Amino acid sequence: MYIDLVVVVLILLLVIFLFRRFSSFVYAMAIIDIFLRIMNFLKIKVPLKELGNIFPSDIPAIFAKYTKGIVLDILLWAYVFIYTCFLVYIVNYFIHKKK
Repeated sequence: MYIDLVVVVLILLLVIFLFRRFSSFVYAMAIIDIFLRIMNFLKIKVPLKELGNIFPSDIPAIFAKYTKGIVLDILLWAYVFIYTCFLVYIVNYFIHKKK
């Protein structure tokens, strides 16, 4: 089923329409990916049947589940670009942080 893809796309579209800034999109993408990675860690370390296959491991796993070939490569490079922007925003925040 496409439930994981639909939820991620709806959250990202909601962020884009509400905040209308690229930085908001980057932060939302990072938050979703970090949340999925935490849920994957819990799924592996805490043997609960409720956590089963509800959450994918991360956003590239969602990309790989629904695409292949050159489209997957393009999406993964876009993902790397978004995480690079996230890194720049975080480093910029710490550099310009008021003391």
